[in-house]
Amino acid sequence: MNDPIVDEVRKVRDAHAASFNYDLHAIFLDIKKREKERGLHFVDGVAHQPMPNQILQQKAEA
Repeated sequence: MNDPIVDEVRKVRDAHAASFNYDLHAIFLDIKKREKERGLHFVDGVAHQPMPNQILQQKAEA
């Protein structure tokens, strides 16, 4: 199934990657630079997920 929107996104993404010779580090730095220029802020890192035992202990204490 061809979706013209998905095809266009892939085309743009590939052109962007090709402009950095598919260097993931360079692509990442460019994306972060664009975020900063536009005043965007994204959460850094991954949220901590409690372990199952912690959840059970919290419920028992409540």
